[in-house]
Amino acid sequence: MSNGTIKKIAGPLVIAKGMRDANMFDVVRVSERRLIGEIIEIHGDEASIQVYEETSGLAPGEPVESTGEPMSVELGPGLITSIYDGIQRPLDDIMKISGNNLERGVEVPSLKRDLEWDFVPSVKVGDQVTGGDIIGTVQETVVVSHKIMVPPGVEGKITDIKAGKFKVADTVATVETKNGPHPLGLMQKWPVRRGRPYKEKLSPDMPLITGQRVVDCMFPIAKGGVAAVPGPFGSGKTVVQHQLAKWAEADIVVYIGCGERGNEMTDVLNEFPELVDPKTGQSLMQRTVLIANTSDMPVAAREASIYTGITIAEYFRDMGYSVALMADSTSRWAEALREMSGRLEEMPGEEGYPAYLGSRLAQFYERAGSVRTLCSGEREGALSVIGAVSPPGGDISEPVSQATLRIVKVFWGLDSSLAQQRHFPAINWLTSYSLYLDNMESWFNTHVAEDWTALRTQLMGLLQDEAELQEIVQLVGMDALSAPDRLKLEVARSIREDFLHQNAFDEVDTYTSLEKQHHMMQLITGYYEKAREALTNGVDIQKLIDLPVREQIGRFKYTAPDKVKETFGQVMAQLDKELHEAAETKEDF
Repeated sequence: MSNGTIKKIAGPLVIAKGMRDANMFDVVRVSERRLIGEIIEIHGDEASIQVYEETSGLAPGEPVESTGEPMSVELGPGLITSIYDGIQRPLDDIMKISGNNLERGVEVPSLKRDLEWDFVPSVKVGDQVTGGDIIGTVQETVVVSHKIMVPPGVEGKITDIKAGKFKVADTVATVETKNGPHPLGLMQKWPVRRGRPYKEKLSPDMPLITGQRVVDCMFPIAKGGVAAVPGPFGSGKTVVQHQLAKWAEADIVVYIGCGERGNEMTDVLNEFPELVDPKTGQSLMQRTVLIANTSDMPVAAREASIYTGITIAEYFRDMGYSVALMADSTSRWAEALREMSGRLEEMPGEEGYPAYLGSRLAQFYERAGSVRTLCSGEREGALSVIGAVSPPGGDISEPVSQATLRIVKVFWGLDSSLAQQRHFPAINWLTSYSLYLDNMESWFNTHVAEDWTALRTQLMGLLQDEAELQEIVQLVGMDALSAPDRLKLEVARSIREDFLHQNAFDEVDTYTSLEKQHHMMQLITGYYEKAREALTNGVDIQKLIDLPVREQIGRFKYTAPDKVKETFGQVMAQLDKELHEAAETKEDF
């Protein structure tokens, strides 16, 4: 414990003297109002403190008290369905104390101390346990079974364990370690800036299925993978993240609103409780943790919100769950780093961002991964991170986008021109990429269909051919193109409008299973192959373009899941019939 006094205040930065005994990253309480802050620099007995609350009204000479502990989160039952601010204070409890406006210096526990949880032990007295072992479970929500784990670094024999109803602060078991008895509760604490340990990181070779066609088919992300979604204002970053939070095959979703506008977080708060999770039939909120640090909240707390979110996500990963973390948006966090760096009078890097911007982003993203978790047995968990980036004017040559692209393996580039054409998701198929494709090729070919990769390659090839042909069309007009090239353009338009375009607000089209995606690819490529063959047999191109079945191919995406196979067979049969008729009547032209 170290006590000092305020020497200087500069926005969210407070410099305190008399802090010789304090350590880096200790949490401190600033002034009589007990504002929460974190030490980010020490020179002699002077400490630079990043204050996570509004500092107006503070004056030099006021007390500063160090807690002697790093910024930590409380991990235990009660996390799911909670809505926290950037430093893991529950917003509903703060509201009871301070009303609708956040008061400064409010101290409330992160996990509710008055709730009782039904603990069911899974080990018995005499069992040997080590860090990460599960000693019992608590049914936290209808969907999530919360596994109570031995904290990392604790090893020994269980000497006492009880079943029944307990509060998070109660002791439920005792472990005899070499340093004496160690009590275990339902809750553990973990410093947010330190990644939770694991045995081994695994190769990312299984996709995180999202039900979004442009993602799953064209640019898939692996379970335990990292993706960036850069795009200008209004291009649909937030809707993409909402869609992934709703539909991705993850057991737990952690959604961080980092410096975004309050109305976007309000959308999440209003929508998620009402949305029915397709896998469980329960509210989506039953497996979600929300961290809200909106643009009108203190700037410095944006950094804390990112670390708080990923530490909670790692905790659920250690239980063996697949966790999806959405960070919206890392650009706002980078802006907070830039402001703090300026206040500290550090040498600026490119565009005023600190020189360590890239390494801070890398430290965050590298905490994702598919891992073999810490425990005496075998358990695997995955943490996938999807970070939105908001480059000013959509210019991804700026430092935050470039630093992010050097780290992540999947780039979903949102395009304002696609958004203006009302093509959503506005992911540009010519600039986006996924470096996980090669790893996951065999999974798709084994688990979905043998020709999955071949069909995807064919679609991408047609889209790239279209981009080249469009340049010719703009120069000399459509009539100058050969019949096979006109057919290519028509099929590419079908890929764009019927396959890549997806309506997030249509109850059928919002999610597409891999089986249905495969059938859609088969229909489009089937039409292309058969029409190309008909062309060589002398059928007129305009006749092939005007086939009535093409509307059925376009509307196939609105087919209900239980009618997919039947409708696919009907459309294929209709396609063959119409092409046969077109070939029969070709001499009339």
